[in-house]
Amino acid sequence: MDRDVSPPPSKRRKLSTPTLDTDLTTSVNHLPSRDTTDTLRIFAWNINGISPFIQSAKPITSFFPRTHPTTQPTKNNSSPPSIPTASLRAFLRRHDWPHALLLQEVKINPKDERTKRAVQAAINSTNGSDGGPTYTTHFTLPRDPHNAKGFGGKVYGVASLLRDDFCRDRGVSVRDVEWDLEGRIHVIETRDKLAVFNIYAVNGTENSYRSPETGAVVGTRHDRKLAFHALLLEECRRMEREGWRVVLAGDFNVARSRIDGFPNLREYPRQHCVNRADFNAKFFKDDGGLRAVDVWRKLKGDKKGYTYYPRGVAWGSSCDRVDYAIVSRKLVEEGGLINTGILDSPAERGPSDHVPLWVEVRIPREAGDNQTSNGVNGEHEPAQ
Repeated sequence: MDRDVSPPPSKRRKLSTPTLDTDLTTSVNHLPSRDTTDTLRIFAWNINGISPFIQSAKPITSFFPRTHPTTQPTKNNSSPPSIPTASLRAFLRRHDWPHALLLQEVKINPKDERTKRAVQAAINSTNGSDGGPTYTTHFTLPRDPHNAKGFGGKVYGVASLLRDDFCRDRGVSVRDVEWDLEGRIHVIETRDKLAVFNIYAVNGTENSYRSPETGAVVGTRHDRKLAFHALLLEECRRMEREGWRVVLAGDFNVARSRIDGFPNLREYPRQHCVNRADFNAKFFKDDGGLRAVDVWRKLKGDKKGYTYYPRGVAWGSSCDRVDYAIVSRKLVEEGGLINTGILDSPAERGPSDHVPLWVEVRIPREAGDNQTSNGVNGEHEPAQ
């Protein structure tokens, strides 16, 4: 999320900063339950650039306690090796090996195969030494020649870290959508007809939006944000008509209501109000929209929770809920919604300006499908 989405930090009161050790303990105590054969645990996190997680020379350990011991015992019952917590592998282990970790704003040049390989290496242990499962990374990166060329092509981009045993068990495939050329979305599909969208929505600004084909200015980033809403809505509605249940997770770059912004909600310039109203109408309110469920509000009521904590200001003095898990109403009516949470601590924010969220849903199996997932020691598959 770009910083101009939140109210100016100078207008916000300062709060005390919790300790990192306390933050990690608190977040672990609010994790989803351990795996069962019919649940899917998803974490989503705008990491604001992948580089700190794969460049060992960068002192990112300052964001975390130095190590966090693994909880998986080794075969000889000796203490397993510790994993540096400032790593993607440590995140996966600390949160009990989720089926999916959806990352937004990874900022990888689409031609940078070296960085892609580094990410794949970073999410797996050496020789299975930590007792955990293997993961494969799926990337969707910018390919728009006119709207995604800044910073050497290191803009936008999403990546999904998917557990290999889960993918085999559920027949998972990952696809892009043809209307997105900025690397903002891909869709993870299971044979159970559950579709999980990894989303980094457009940030509305007055900057120009250009035709991807000709490069001519055709509007502003505000205009493109509204178009993104419409295109995403149609993608979801089409899938629901075909019998799919959908889960949307990631950074939507908009706070839904006053309760979602502290100390207040951004209302100027007015276009931000227009974008907000359009988002709420298309995905939650209009009869012709998705009529989906905001998982946090469904399960937590009016409880305040924020996902965007800008850097450079006191923790908690400026924050907004702009990252969401949104699910099909049909999934909720079927009892498929289990739990959700926001890992809102400085330690879990790490080098980003967002904190992770998680959601746990129940998904049906195909008739006659008796496979189970053991949750460990899946075979490694190449990055795609």
